[in-house]
Amino acid sequence: VGAAAAAAVVPAAPIAPLPPGAVPDYRAIVKQAGPAVVGVMVSGERQPDPNEDGPDIQNDPFFRFFRGMPGFQMRGGQPHGKVPFRGQGSGFIVASDGLVLTNAHVVRDAKTVTVRLTDHREFEAKVLGSDPVTDIAVLRIAAKDLPTVRLGNSDAAEVGDRVLAIGAPYGLEQTATQGIVSAKGRSLPDDTVVPFIQTDAAVNPGNSGGPLFDGSGAVIGINAQIYTQSGGFQGLSFAIPINIAMKVKDQIVATGHVQHGRLGVMIQPVNQALADSFGMAKPEGALVSKVEKGSAAAEAGIKPGDVITQVNGKPVTDAGSLSSQIGLAAPGEKVTLTLWRDHGSKTIEAKLGKAQDETASAGNAAGEGPQLGLALRSLSRDEKRQAGVDGGLLVDDAEGAAARAGIEQGDIVLAINGKPVKGMDDIRSVLKTHPKQVALLIKRDDETLFVPVPLG
Repeated sequence: VGAAAAAAVVPAAPIAPLPPGAVPDYRAIVKQAGPAVVGVMVSGERQPDPNEDGPDIQNDPFFRFFRGMPGFQMRGGQPHGKVPFRGQGSGFIVASDGLVLTNAHVVRDAKTVTVRLTDHREFEAKVLGSDPVTDIAVLRIAAKDLPTVRLGNSDAAEVGDRVLAIGAPYGLEQTATQGIVSAKGRSLPDDTVVPFIQTDAAVNPGNSGGPLFDGSGAVIGINAQIYTQSGGFQGLSFAIPINIAMKVKDQIVATGHVQHGRLGVMIQPVNQALADSFGMAKPEGALVSKVEKGSAAAEAGIKPGDVITQVNGKPVTDAGSLSSQIGLAAPGEKVTLTLWRDHGSKTIEAKLGKAQDETASAGNAAGEGPQLGLALRSLSRDEKRQAGVDGGLLVDDAEGAAARAGIEQGDIVLAINGKPVKGMDDIRSVLKTHPKQVALLIKRDDETLFVPVPLG
C-alpha cells in the first residue's frame, strides 16, 4: 500500500487562545486540524480475548475502544488458538514527514498497519515502537509535506474547559464531538501510571488513538478509554495527556522502546482513620505497606508505614498520583521524596530503578549463552488480569529453537527450568550457564504446559 507524496500543505494560522467563558470556533478547528487526523486500519492474528464477547463486557466497564469493533466479536463461544482479526482506530500526524501517534492497543498483535488520510490515500505504516504502560504507539509512513496538528499543553487544561474530539467511531471517519474537561489526574483500574483527562465528549469504539483538542485547536490529549456498561458511550471518556504522550514519543523515536522508573514499594490510599492514627492533618499521600529488598526505596531508607506526600516538591494527592509521578520518570533519575514518619515530615533522595516493561530479546544476552529465539516483554496490568497471572513474560515473537519447539506468539513464559520468570534477568541467568536444553513453563489460553527447548 502506498501513494505519492502529498503536495506541500500551508498550515492555517493558529486560532487565538480563548478568553474565559468564550465558545470555541469548532468549525475552524475541524477545518484546520481535521486533515491531520487519520484512520488506522490493522489486521493480524491474536489469542481471543474473553472480554470481547458481549455479555462479559458488563464485568469490565473500563475497556479499550478497540474491543467491540466490527470484526472483533467472538460469537458462539471462544475458539482455541489464534484467530484472525481486523479493526480500525484513529491517530494523528505530529510531523510532516509521516510521524503518527495512536494507542498501543490499536496496533497490538497487528501484522499489517495501514494509515488512511482524509483525502483517502493509504500508506502502509511501520510501528516504530509501542508502550503498553502508557498505551502510546508511534507509526511512520513514507510521505512528506503532510498536514500536522498543533500541540498544546495538557498541564494548562482546567476542569470546565471546552474540548473537541475527532476520530473514526465505528469506522465513521472524521467525526467531531464536543464537551468539557470533566476531571484531571484521573487514575483508572489497572492504569496507575497515566493521570487521565476525563471528558464528556462523545467517543466510541474507533475513536481510540484520536486527538482531543482544546478550545484553541491545540491537541491536549489522546482518546484512549471509555467507561461503559453497554459497549457504547455513556458520558465518561478518558484521554492520555499530550505532554506524557510526547515524552513517550521522543523515547520511541530515539531508541525504539520506553523505560519507566521504579521505586519498589507497595502502596495504599490514606483514609481519614489512617491519617488520624499517623497524626496527619488530613488524608493525603501514599502509604507504604511493603518495601522490596534491593529496590530503590530500600536503598533510600523508605520503611513500611511511611507516607509519601511529595515527589520533587509536587504534592502526592493519593496513591495513584505517586504511581504516575514515579512511573513517568526515567530509570536512574534521582527524586526528592517528602515522607511523613513518626508524626513529622522528613525528606530523602532516591535513585529510581528500571521497571521491566519494555520488549527485550531472549536470543543472546550480551553475547552470553545459546540462542533461545524469543522476543519477550512484560505484561501490562490489563494483560495480567485477562490471563490470570501475576508475572511471566509475553512472547511477542518466536523463531529459531523456541519456534521449532512449538512456542508461539501470545504464549506467556512463567518459568524456566523450574525457576519463576519475573523479568529478562531470570532468562539470561539460565542461558549464561550454556544449557543444552531448557524447559519453559508456558501458559497458552487456559492451559499450562512445560515445553522442552533443545538449544544444541
